Amino acid sequence: MRRRKNRRWLLWWLGRGGIAIIALLALAAAGGFFWLRHSLPDYDGTAALAGLTAEVKVARDLDGVPSIFANDLPDAYRALGFVHAQDRFFQMEMTRRVGAGRLSEVLGEATLRFDRLMRTLDFYRLAEQSVALMEPAARAAVDAYAEGVNAWLATEPALPPEFLLLRAAPEPWVPADSVVWGRLMAFQLSNNMSDELLRARMAETLTPEQIGDLWAQNPPGSAETMTDLAAVMQNLPLRALADTLSAIQAPASASNEWVVSGAQSETGMPLLANDPHLGFGAPGLWYLARIVTPEAEIVGATVPGVPLTVVGHNRRIAWGFTTTHADTQDIFVERIDPDDAANYLTEKGSVPFVTREELITVRGRDEPEKLLVRATRNGPVISDVSRSAEKATPEDHVLSLAFAALSPQDRTAEGLYRLNQAQDWSEFVAAMRLFHAPMQNIAYADTSGNIGFYAPARLPIRRAGDGRLPAEGWTGENAWDGFVPFRDLPQAFNPPTGRIVNANNRLVRDGGKPFVAADWPASYRADRITTLLAARPKHDANSFASIQTDAKTLLARTMLPTLLENSAPIDDIRSHEILGQLSGWSGEMDRRRPEPLIFMAWLDALGRRLFADELGELADDFQQLRPRTLEHILSNRPQWCDDVTTEGSENCQAQIIAAFADALTFLSDRQGKNWRKWRWGDLHQAQFSHQMFGRIPLLRRLSDTSIPSDGGGFTINRGVYLSGNGDDAFSHIVGAGYRAIYDLSDLSRSRFMIATGQSGHFLSPLYGNLTQRWRAGEYLTIAGQKEDNPTATLVLRPAQP
Repeated sequence: MRRRKNRRWLLWWLGRGGIAIIALLALAAAGGFFWLRHSLPDYDGTAALAGLTAEVKVARDLDGVPSIFANDLPDAYRALGFVHAQDRFFQMEMTRRVGAGRLSEVLGEATLRFDRLMRTLDFYRLAEQSVALMEPAARAAVDAYAEGVNAWLATEPALPPEFLLLRAAPEPWVPADSVVWGRLMAFQLSNNMSDELLRARMAETLTPEQIGDLWAQNPPGSAETMTDLAAVMQNLPLRALADTLSAIQAPASASNEWVVSGAQSETGMPLLANDPHLGFGAPGLWYLARIVTPEAEIVGATVPGVPLTVVGHNRRIAWGFTTTHADTQDIFVERIDPDDAANYLTEKGSVPFVTREELITVRGRDEPEKLLVRATRNGPVISDVSRSAEKATPEDHVLSLAFAALSPQDRTAEGLYRLNQAQDWSEFVAAMRLFHAPMQNIAYADTSGNIGFYAPARLPIRRAGDGRLPAEGWTGENAWDGFVPFRDLPQAFNPPTGRIVNANNRLVRDGGKPFVAADWPASYRADRITTLLAARPKHDANSFASIQTDAKTLLARTMLPTLLENSAPIDDIRSHEILGQLSGWSGEMDRRRPEPLIFMAWLDALGRRLFADELGELADDFQQLRPRTLEHILSNRPQWCDDVTTEGSENCQAQIIAAFADALTFLSDRQGKNWRKWRWGDLHQAQFSHQMFGRIPLLRRLSDTSIPSDGGGFTINRGVYLSGNGDDAFSHIVGAGYRAIYDLSDLSRSRFMIATGQSGHFLSPLYGNLTQRWRAGEYLTIAGQKEDNPTATLVLRPAQP
């Protein structure tokens, strides 16, 4: 295999042409090329692994997807740890450093604000507590995985090239390094805190009614509780805190899932589709793997650093995740005791802050950063994280965070372990009981023909309010009174419709129980999926695949007629041609067409014209396209169309026309005057950037990948992009990094795809080899027997004592 790997590597390298030659010369001059080349893992041969009870075979296919054949699950998890480390160890290292608040040890001052936040939230210590609470079988899994990672480190491999650049050496892997990922995902997928901060900042200049307009699906007026707190909030570091959060939390994360019963399937058994939408990167989040033991077979998407299959199937059930967008975070304004700054006020009197000191090692500093972390009954004080410990905090108030993911009793990792092992609906539900955070919509299907759905979480019960705005902490009126009982969480089992669809759309009706959130993503994707499912009586894997790559936007049906109706006064020939082209457009967000680019640039420009004057510096934070808000303003609140910075009075038609002109000017400057040559894919390109080498011009050409892509923010084939008129406008940054279709009639025929490749090494031919096929809507199958002849075979043997 070494010779075959060398040949594949050479062909890939020569294909890079002049870019590779330049980089080769630079690395050779530094004496680094030989080291870089030999830091690629060897997928063939044998290795000793401490703790194994029997020999394990790791068979990789042409795309580097491993099938791990082991005698039992602990041995399989040891092998998975070894395999993950071979392919993605730097990604694993950075994830655990983020979770532990230890980035600054290797990256210096630039990441200090992130470390302050992570130390304040205390995710790593909480992960250690979760490990201690695990039942024996789950604990054995994370222990075995750590042994596998450490066995790879013990081989003294040439570490990934990022370690050379950082001049850093890895520490041994421990179970909390795996479990902390769940806390990070809970934080990244729970964005209500950011919206609370944005509304609080808006309250300094906007009325409650105006704030209600901007979140148009909500009844206006619920922002009135900010009236008394607005002056207090002005003295707190909201901007700096918001900037820190936005750099860590996932941008516009979402997902799709749907499942149909056997009555609506060509095979007579259920089909389940799932595609999570998270931020793109190189390497991507997901790593495909298959575990086979005499008692189990588990296949799907893993995350390097975590021993469990996050989304996938075993021999009896399949499951998929979408984010609920539940409100499990509340910010409280706490009043400091004027007589004792070490205390804060409650309705029962003065109470001392719980404090601890964190020492953060910072590269380039002789002494560590000292961070005093304070906590109230509601949660940690987060308004301290935006300043160094030496700077004074406001004298009278601070902000604390109540967050369901901060419970030391969180057992989500154990719940995921049980989900991997579940054999039927009752065992699936038992696993759901242990899911605390983040709240997810989990679709289910089994080989007995059942389908179902559960949205498990620690969902707070508030004494008052809906959690959309910071609340007074000293009164206790908005405090949490426990969590919604598990039996009352949204769920379904074999619904009479024979199908379940979720694309982050609303789970409960307005005023329904339980209260999950005040704000929900628009339902365009769910509506489109429902329409396509209803379009044929029975489905198969091919029809599901065509749905997953569907790029038709319902925005064209809801928004385009309004834009075209109001553009009637435009009379120049070029504009008439463009408007005529749009009037016949089907709404397909095809990368090869001009209409999607013109339409989205028009909407983007309209949003800036409507909001920039009232929002000022907050306009950029709000700029993400919000079609419900635009529809609400154009239909019901035309006063937003008036530019308050001018003496005259503008109406909505004038702003629509002006936005059209803005869009054409922007596109002409970027793409040339001939609109017929404009293409959505010229600007809408999926961006897969390496988190370190992407910042180095010479290496960026090798480490980063971009590809013109279909879809948009509200299509099933999701293509969330950057708004604005900068150089990166319309860059595709969030989408389906993983797609899967599970066939419960024969799970070996299930289909999978990730957006980049299995390897995290930018010189590997497996680094980005799947991107073209991902865009084309192709899939892999992950099956085969131990006796088959794979592309590469690694045999792991028990280490001799």
